[in-house]
Amino acid sequence: MVAIYPGSFDPLTDGHLNIIQRASRFFRVLIVAVGYNPRKRTMFSVEERVAIIRAATAHIPNVRVESFTQELLVHYARRRGAQVIVKGLRNVDDFRNEFQQYNMNARLAPDLETMFLLADSEELFVSSSLVREMIAQNSGDYTLFVPVEIETLLRHQQE
Repeated sequence: MVAIYPGSFDPLTDGHLNIIQRASRFFRVLIVAVGYNPRKRTMFSVEERVAIIRAATAHIPNVRVESFTQELLVHYARRRGAQVIVKGLRNVDDFRNEFQQYNMNARLAPDLETMFLLADSEELFVSSSLVREMIAQNSGDYTLFVPVEIETLLRHQQE
């Protein structure tokens, strides 16, 4: 069975990585689909995000990392032969947002299932936007919340 874990992953957090590791146990192939929205300003380019995720998941043999743009997730999932969309949940706000997307996707593609995985307790408060803010303001130890590949990339950018 093929599943897709979509997101912007800007930046990839330890919480994302936890969901990837856990979801990979359930599927023959887990595609981490990096969404690209040209109207949204990101910290890392789509190519950088794909490279970071590939490096951070290199030890998981059934994980593939791709990017997609300008198509609905359900169309992308069908094109990649996926039967399941994986979504991570940290809190009630995530649930509200993801539940709305789930209902839209279910109407558009009733044959495509959605699997919700709850974040581990130590990852509940971590969000990409908070980490981005820490990096941008150079305040706080963001390395506590992201894979080492993020720190390496940022160090190279500063050199």
